[in-house]
Amino acid sequence: MRYLNQPSLLALSIFTALVGTVQAQPVTEQITLPDQTVTATRQADPTAPSLLDTRESFARIPGGATVVDAETYKTGRSSTLQDALGLATGVFVQPRFGAEEARISIRGSGLQRTFHGRGLLLMQDGAPVNLADGSFDFQSIEPLAADHVQVLRGANAWRYGATNLGGAVNFITPTGKTARPADLRLEGGSFGYRRLHAALAQDLGNWDGFVSLSHSEQDGYRQHAQQDNQRLFANLGGHLTDRIATRFYLTHVDTDSALPGNLTKAQLRDDPRQANPGSVTNDNRRDFILNRLGNISVLQINAAHSLELSSFYSEKSLFHPIFQVLDVDSEDMGLRLTHRWANDAGWRWSMGVEALEGRNTDQRFVNQSGQKGQQVNHLRQSASNLNAFAELEVPVAERWALFAGLAALRQERDVNDRLRCNAFVTAVCVPQDESFSKTYRGELGRLGLRHDLTDDIQLFGNISQSMEPPTFSELTGGQVISANDAQRATTLEIGMRLSRGNMELDLAVYRSQIRDELLALNDASGQPQGTINADKTLHQGIELGGAYTLGQVVLRGQYLLNDFRFEDDPVYGNNRLAGVPRHFLKGEALWQDAGWYAGPTVEWVPSQYAVDHAASLFAEGYAIWGLKAGFRPTQGLGFFVEGRNLSDRSYIATTGVIADALGADSAQFLPGDGRGLFAGLEWRL
Repeated sequence: MRYLNQPSLLALSIFTALVGTVQAQPVTEQITLPDQTVTATRQADPTAPSLLDTRESFARIPGGATVVDAETYKTGRSSTLQDALGLATGVFVQPRFGAEEARISIRGSGLQRTFHGRGLLLMQDGAPVNLADGSFDFQSIEPLAADHVQVLRGANAWRYGATNLGGAVNFITPTGKTARPADLRLEGGSFGYRRLHAALAQDLGNWDGFVSLSHSEQDGYRQHAQQDNQRLFANLGGHLTDRIATRFYLTHVDTDSALPGNLTKAQLRDDPRQANPGSVTNDNRRDFILNRLGNISVLQINAAHSLELSSFYSEKSLFHPIFQVLDVDSEDMGLRLTHRWANDAGWRWSMGVEALEGRNTDQRFVNQSGQKGQQVNHLRQSASNLNAFAELEVPVAERWALFAGLAALRQERDVNDRLRCNAFVTAVCVPQDESFSKTYRGELGRLGLRHDLTDDIQLFGNISQSMEPPTFSELTGGQVISANDAQRATTLEIGMRLSRGNMELDLAVYRSQIRDELLALNDASGQPQGTINADKTLHQGIELGGAYTLGQVVLRGQYLLNDFRFEDDPVYGNNRLAGVPRHFLKGEALWQDAGWYAGPTVEWVPSQYAVDHAASLFAEGYAIWGLKAGFRPTQGLGFFVEGRNLSDRSYIATTGVIADALGADSAQFLPGDGRGLFAGLEWRL
């Protein structure tokens, strides 16, 4: 910790010193017993929202917001972000090769990334998992160590200071008060897949603790797709006084992933299990170690006002042999202070300020069969962000509420080229100083309206602005000029939520007018060219999801209409943006009774979609199905059995994105896993 020693502890000490004289104000509730009424006192935990807390809070948001109960995806294999978020309304997520690395996008955010994501704020317990430049790693999350997942689409993530196009995904960890005392889970199955997860929780009265340990490994459906992951997630929290609650979070991730690479369509049809020969020769991998310490502290000033301080510090060491060997050490830290106010008349206010700082040492070497050769680049990178945000909810009439929000951000990206040698693809050093310093500023607004049509039907609409500066991977290392400008958008959204007995429905229709969209381009052979700012693009679509219970059968799923295109582009005209299907449907139908369940699963892409912006190369649509069954009691021994892609269809799960394939086949295709059978045992105390 070169720049800051134990920032979470320091922040908490300052925070506590400022408010240490505040006196108690307990929370009371009435408990009615058959023959008497007793007034009991309890202390709520504002540092760790429960599933019910999140649902109640999200019901007030005038836009797309979804809560994923972890119990819904723990009925089957729970390994990747697709396992956790595949049925979450508005989320498009497809693994690259049956592992954590994936294309994840909301409303076309980070559309072309199948690695090292961008365009979303990924969080664990309210603190960013993203690096300070906005990028994030999929392997940082353990789906089994979540109580529930918050998905806030677009500007509906304003409460966390997110000003990007896609919004935020927040994994909420169980606590010692919400989790079972002990949970032991074992999963295994096809492609050498093995996963062991153990969690312990302890309620200590005023304090509580939770710890989760997991080990997972797989050989993979494809050659050169082995994985080996170990993860630790722990938290300890409680009340320092009756008005001050605090919770510390500790994360350790050690992950090794072999990368099989992309195939041409001809190679995929011949043998979808093969790896790209270059990936094997270069021993392409993505291995990293992450350590992260976080804290959330809340001061309940009085019944109406509260202050929340969120802080984190993380260190990551990445070893990443691809076309070169990337050896990157990262250090990131951040603080977010939020003031919240609410009264009995329905007025609500939140205002916050966030400061983030990140520093990377990015060294690159010639790849000699996965080992470091001659050094060809050495960059010192720093990113700093200062953001302020506020939102006000005003009841304007019975069952009507108006929302107004403002945000201001100032973000800096600085690079110091220590070697002054640009050798992005070859080992030939071209003398060039890649040093630069860029500053991005923006002021953004948001207006929203919510109408509670009935007690169980809610209508909403909003118009919002977003802004996303480039990450370091977009600013450095390209063969053509890199992106210089931040991506900006204005989004209009209307929709509805319904929660009525046996039906849950979440529907949003949106239209985003985007300027300077960040588009990463490869040439026809797949070599990186860099990132450009497209002049004008349009993202519009439909997000529909929910669940319907018919007797003992629960239907659950989501449908996406993705209409993303250029607008009068001098090169691509009004072509669709490449890389994502226009229609996407995923769902399941489970018979359920007293913990027992069984039923089919389905995933359907009904039509082809372009791999290049010039629309000369396409990926075909597909339909795959599976079955799962099991027994999941609240405590005791449970099990599951799941079959995936039971027709053993060879299909394209996702693709790379290039500028123009010139009509020729290109190594841009990533096959989905073939037929797989998985099973698991879980014992909960």
